Amino acid sequence: MTPTHFSFTSAFLLGLVGLAFHRTHLLSALLCLEGMMLSLFIALSLWSIQLETTAYSTAPMLLLAFSACEASAGLALLVATARTHGTDHLQNLNLLQC
Repeated sequence: MTPTHFSFTSAFLLGLVGLAFHRTHLLSALLCLEGMMLSLFIALSLWSIQLETTAYSTAPMLLLAFSACEASAGLALLVATARTHGTDHLQNLNLLQC
């Protein structure tokens, strides 16, 4: 395993661990998701550069577009939650009360 591969794998796993264990605020969960998407984007970009083919060169841009859509939807949910509940704590969000 190369050091580059190890660093992107560890960055993804750290984001996943942060998402799994530190779920107090919605904003921290969104930041962990963005960290995971960033590590995937960089890893996919380096993979397409190493293969030196044009067939895989659009995959990082497609992932980046989906990541931007995910971030905008997450921020919209964060604003809507903060307006309705007054906080972004995930413990206060209960689907049965809506």
